[in-house]
Amino acid sequence: MKLTKMTSTLALATALAVPSVAMLSAPAKAASMPRVTMMVGGIDKQIYLEYQLAKSLGMFKKYGVDMQLSTEQAGGVGAEDAMVSGQVDMAGAWYVHTIDFQQAGKDVVGIVQLAVAPGERIMCKNGSNVKQPTDWKGKSVGVTDIGSGTDDLVSYVSSRAGMTTHDYSRIAAHAGQTMIAALKYNKAVCGITSQPTVNAVEKLGVGYSAIDLSTGAGVQKWLGGDYPAANVLVRADWLKTHEKEAQGVVDALVATLHWMKTHSAADVANALPADFVSNPLTSKAEYIKALQADWGQFNLDGLGMMPANGPQTVFAIQKAAGKIKGKPVTLANTFTNKYVEAAKKLEGLN
Repeated sequence: MKLTKMTSTLALATALAVPSVAMLSAPAKAASMPRVTMMVGGIDKQIYLEYQLAKSLGMFKKYGVDMQLSTEQAGGVGAEDAMVSGQVDMAGAWYVHTIDFQQAGKDVVGIVQLAVAPGERIMCKNGSNVKQPTDWKGKSVGVTDIGSGTDDLVSYVSSRAGMTTHDYSRIAAHAGQTMIAALKYNKAVCGITSQPTVNAVEKLGVGYSAIDLSTGAGVQKWLGGDYPAANVLVRADWLKTHEKEAQGVVDALVATLHWMKTHSAADVANALPADFVSNPLTSKAEYIKALQADWGQFNLDGLGMMPANGPQTVFAIQKAAGKIKGKPVTLANTFTNKYVEAAKKLEGLN
């Protein structure tokens, strides 16, 4: 992504068509369903697992959508940019992009909020004794890319501790092996990353979790409120002419969140593709343990609804990062709960 670039070393280059693990209904033939394309900002990451989980469970077909998932690659077109340019219909990406695009004069809407925390942790090198942002003053911190969403998060956490970006350095360390190397070889004292890189950093004895942005308690402490992260982003003009497709996708994802609420981290791991949960960065047992630890990032209580204070928290972070300039931002135009409310009514979840 141009703005977040949180790509994984294990990201897949093409659309995935994983056989359903737990088909919940007899699906209609794909040929009779509207085809929808979605690019995800790192489809094998835990922070974005709901999209593939919905497909693996047969949810998209159950709700009448022939969903074609793909994932962005390092150095390639970001999911949100592919959506805005019309290469795909939807982006599985962070809500913050709706604010960024509005600043650029592009009308993008988040239609289902899947996460209430970024799912990130600031990992610090063993022996560094970093416990709070002021401890990295005068040192380097790794982010996925300069100007990315993770860069903004580090800047905001630092600013709440009374620091500016002049008080420390940032380097683009990406994720996976490059982030691990940055910590291991003293290129950075800390680095912000998500699973499975977090697990690999700990397993290899390179570093530890100093700042938790993966749970509700963590974001309340370090960010001051819920941080809406993973969402489904669409162009407002596309939404006007594809409401049926949008509703079907939201129905599927709300049903997936409800399924997660009544199942365990192990059940989720069993439903996902094998190489998502067992690979050079993590074993399946480690994946499940990490998922249990970060379970609070998922919007299971709201079942897709935007948290009441979420947009304001994200806006405050963008403003602190110097990203709010030019056109005024109307937060009410950056998201809608309309489709989630209809999905919950359909499922009898109101």
